[in-house]
Amino acid sequence: MEGFVNGLNDILWSTPVIYICLAIGLLFSILTRFLQVRHIKDMFKLMFQGKSSDAGVSSFQALSISLSGRVGTGNIAGTATAIAMGGPGAVFWMWAIAFIGAGTSFVESTLAQIYKEKKDGVYRGGPAFYIEKGIGIKWYAILFAISALLAMAILMPGIQANAIASGMENAFNIPTSVTGFVIIFLLALIIFGGVKRIATVAQYAVPFMAVGYMLVALIIIGMNIGELPGVISLIFSSAFGADAAFGGIIGSAIAWGVKRGIYSNEAGQGTGPHAAAAAEVSHPAKQGLVQAAAVYIDTLFVCSATAFMILFTGMFNTVGADGTMIKEGLPGIEAGPGYTQAAVETVLPGFGAGFVAISLFFFAFTTLMAYYYMAETNVAYLFKNSKVPMFILKLVLLGATFYGAVKTAGLAWALGDVGLGLMVWLNLIAILILAKPALIALKDYEAQKKQGLDPVFNSTKLGIKNAEYWENGYQEEKEKVS
Repeated sequence: MEGFVNGLNDILWSTPVIYICLAIGLLFSILTRFLQVRHIKDMFKLMFQGKSSDAGVSSFQALSISLSGRVGTGNIAGTATAIAMGGPGAVFWMWAIAFIGAGTSFVESTLAQIYKEKKDGVYRGGPAFYIEKGIGIKWYAILFAISALLAMAILMPGIQANAIASGMENAFNIPTSVTGFVIIFLLALIIFGGVKRIATVAQYAVPFMAVGYMLVALIIIGMNIGELPGVISLIFSSAFGADAAFGGIIGSAIAWGVKRGIYSNEAGQGTGPHAAAAAEVSHPAKQGLVQAAAVYIDTLFVCSATAFMILFTGMFNTVGADGTMIKEGLPGIEAGPGYTQAAVETVLPGFGAGFVAISLFFFAFTTLMAYYYMAETNVAYLFKNSKVPMFILKLVLLGATFYGAVKTAGLAWALGDVGLGLMVWLNLIAILILAKPALIALKDYEAQKKQGLDPVFNSTKLGIKNAEYWENGYQEEKEKVS
């Protein structure tokens, strides 16, 4: 089983795919004239604007659902794995894919808003919707929806559950099976309450967990501030092969930095658009910009916090291309949460293991909530009468979550990489074909801002077809709804 999964990963995550991800992000950054720099003020200001409606959630709630998915084990275990396999230089490439990935996130999330629709009284949207409406290829949309269901409900929940269970076992000696039962009990309470309950939990849990985690990182950085120039230098020299110790694994630094960066910030993966489509906004570009900011928050803030804690304390191992150890700061410790736990322990004895375990619980648990929401959206796309399929989905996801909690980390990550790879391939091809409407929306948003207006969207005036929600303009639609 493990051999087959690893072989599939070798195809989905071959070296050309890594560079394609970078190239597409760079292309969208150029086409949008690096909106992630030009509109950085709007990216953060817009997330606090807009209110929820009967059909949709607020911009901040949509951001919180999205960050629930983005901020997970990738920020703790994934960052540690990137350093273990690619050295400190992998951190730079995580930053790089976050910066250019913000352009990709804008395009896919804006498309989700443009082609969203109202199903069963709530907004639904995402890659399956914009593939069918924007490209007009139904079978391709169905293929994405099935792949998303496979990834979100079966393959990827195990990574999050495994991280929680192993962290709790390491910190508090709680058996993984016990943790698994607790996770699925709490998760069931939330997912059986629908999108509004998921949004409500996310908007409080996500800021709390992210701010708390970064505060501890700042304490560790502050107590080792003299190491800062050396760590920054090590990251950059390793990223470009200039460091004597890590220079021989520059290829691994790029590959693991990009792969773990995409896994963490999800730019181009097609997950963020599901949450973006749920937002109640007057213009698609508004939520596109908010989701671009989500990539920054995830990687430049939370992943960097993990990386600095690990690198400042030297609590990591890095394996060379020939299998020998280049750096062995934690003999016998598997790449993952253990690196971060050890890093915190060196500065705050008796605190590290428990802190990271609790952080992992919040990070990974909210990600499981987001996975369910994304899977639910694709069930709604595939089935007209989705009540029975939704119930089955809940049971399948809860089962996969428990299974992941008690299985080994290696297989859990390998399965997650397969799920991620399938979605990335299908979604990147789609948004390359369909970028034009998102670019038109950005141009329209900028033109209205120049006139001093609060931008509103009208797909008919802009010549964008099959965007039914926006056909008569946002204001008219709001009046019609009310």
